[in-house]
Amino acid sequence: MSNRELIVLGTASQVPTRARNHNGYLLRWDDQGFLFDPGEGTQRQMVHSGVPASAITRLCLTHFHGDHCLGVPGVVQRLSLDKVPHPVHAHYPASGAAYFHRLRYAAAFHETADLREEPITGDGVLATGSFGALAARRLAHPVEAYGYRLVEPDGLRMLPDKLAAAGISGLQVRKLRREGHLDVEGRRVELAEVSVPRPGQKFAFVMDTGLCENVFALAKDVDLLVIESTFLDTEAELAAQVGHLTAGQAGLVAAECGVRKLVLTHFSQRYPDLELFRAEAAKHFDGELVVAADLDRIAVPPRR
Repeated sequence: MSNRELIVLGTASQVPTRARNHNGYLLRWDDQGFLFDPGEGTQRQMVHSGVPASAITRLCLTHFHGDHCLGVPGVVQRLSLDKVPHPVHAHYPASGAAYFHRLRYAAAFHETADLREEPITGDGVLATGSFGALAARRLAHPVEAYGYRLVEPDGLRMLPDKLAAAGISGLQVRKLRREGHLDVEGRRVELAEVSVPRPGQKFAFVMDTGLCENVFALAKDVDLLVIESTFLDTEAELAAQVGHLTAGQAGLVAAECGVRKLVLTHFSQRYPDLELFRAEAAKHFDGELVVAADLDRIAVPPRR
């Protein structure tokens, strides 16, 4: 199993169906777990997916429409019930602070979890750490909504054959990485001689929005883009009116932004045949394309 993967907990928009739960997406990113937009039924979907509450380190809400947040009470209470030992950071639009408070304390429970609210007040970086940098950008929806972008810092990939030729091994490699050079048998070996740049991986999560500049900014050069495609192109006018995207628009975004893997989700209940979404997105995007289904596990593409 990849240590960087998206676990799809639900793919329906507004109204769940027999086959699709409300939204919910857990991004496993090394030792971090980003839970995005837990809709109604998320806690049960976590059980089906084998995802414990302890896997969650950040709770990220794009906005406060019910299909993106009605699962918050169950998830929050589960953190305390399972005695999750680490802090969990909660990001959400600051204008919805009253909604988050109601969701957090929707029913009586004994709160022991360390849930740290960190409301979003505008575009910019929300948090940094070993995972990289998590940022948010405002989207175009009838209520305040934000998309998320996760960027790992660029690094280095060591070249085993070059290291061996230079006589460097074991703990010497760590010292070389730390100091940038190493003296070996009277010769100075520079880090650049035995390594190549390793671009950091990037992820974007774009939910309810009309097409706008920040959709492209969030998706730029990401390895994995999770994006709403509520409607087909035949309902493009309706999509624009209610602040949503079509499958064709999602494919266009992915193509223009150099996305490596595109994940379509957030489908309207009016469409029984989701392969139509694939066909429309594929008119623009010729890369790896996934039409998400509940309980899918989608690996972040391997490093280039």
